[in-house]
Amino acid sequence: MRSDPYFELYGGVFAPETLVAPLEELEAAWLDARDNPEFLGEFDRLLRTYAGRPTPITFCQRLTEQLDVHVWLKREDLLHTGAHKINNTIGQGLLAKRMGKERLIAETGAGQHGVATATAAALLGLECRIYMGAVDAQRQRPNLERMKLLGAEVEIVEAGTATLKDAISEAMRAWTADPVSTHYLLGSVLGPHPFPNIVADFQSVIGREARAQVIETLGGLPHVAAACVGGGSNAIGLFRGFLGDPGVKLVGVEAGGRGLAAGEHAARFATGSPGVLHGCCTYVLQDEDGQIQPTHSVSAGLDYAAVGPEHAMLRESGRARYVHETDQSALAAFRTLARTEGIICALESAHAVGWVIRNAESLAGQSVLINLSGRGDKDLDHAIGQLGRVLSAETKEF
Repeated sequence: MRSDPYFELYGGVFAPETLVAPLEELEAAWLDARDNPEFLGEFDRLLRTYAGRPTPITFCQRLTEQLDVHVWLKREDLLHTGAHKINNTIGQGLLAKRMGKERLIAETGAGQHGVATATAAALLGLECRIYMGAVDAQRQRPNLERMKLLGAEVEIVEAGTATLKDAISEAMRAWTADPVSTHYLLGSVLGPHPFPNIVADFQSVIGREARAQVIETLGGLPHVAAACVGGGSNAIGLFRGFLGDPGVKLVGVEAGGRGLAAGEHAARFATGSPGVLHGCCTYVLQDEDGQIQPTHSVSAGLDYAAVGPEHAMLRESGRARYVHETDQSALAAFRTLARTEGIICALESAHAVGWVIRNAESLAGQSVLINLSGRGDKDLDHAIGQLGRVLSAETKEF
């Protein structure tokens, strides 16, 4: 665990003066709670009895035979609410209660963080408001309805590109207006300190479990640990379990969208540069004047112009490698995993699966652990429509 606001050159606190005191209050509460046996015991109890931890690792027998790559999945899709997001929302929800907050606010892209925040709020008896871009609300309507059913008020954001970037902006503005009674439950390893560290701490359970499970099952460590990277919380959660194992290659897979032209992707490390967005210094998609560029991905959860500062540090140090996969690659992987293993994964996770499939020849004979960060129920309508267009020439059917 760490409390340094910087990941070498990245991170920091770039926030309005009105948020300095709430951020300091949050850091103090987190530093106290992470060493408090009562808090940790309650967090562990809820992860086990409510969220459904530990999640298993699954061997992909048919995909392995097809690729000649030993493919294993860390099954975060089996958690309550269908994704890794619940690990963080339960943790931050308990922190909010500990600080005496009455309301949670959050941003959401794919809707999984919004659903998980609404779930934690219902569980803990807190009010809840979720900010969601209009574009994401349209392509993730099932999660929009789930949030409402759970008692959350959902505010649709029409500004800008009406996606995750704009939802975060609105949520941060709302927190600035009411920092005393409200906790902003940020969903990824982003934002001003201490958020990147807090979220990584709560998500590191993924990597701890995965490392122990792989050693027990395989008798050793995997050659590669891979995960999709939007903001990057599921990837950091996995990577933190293997940072001390130099023999394990860490691979983060960004959204290559429709190609690397400006506005057609969300591959920050491919064409981005260091800059500041939403409270921290990291790699950002921006033009020569520092204006944030629009992004695109078939997956709403990867459709964001910045990446977590810890990822920027890991890339610069060479400890992790970052690649990107196109919409078409992710859609093909979405279909392949369903047909070979009977697992419908989130389109976000499908980017990591797509990277393994596309690089099977160079990975032949190796064991690869993929963090399957979420299930694909939320994506079905959107994915089927996209598959019909992108893959029709190849298959003539879905």
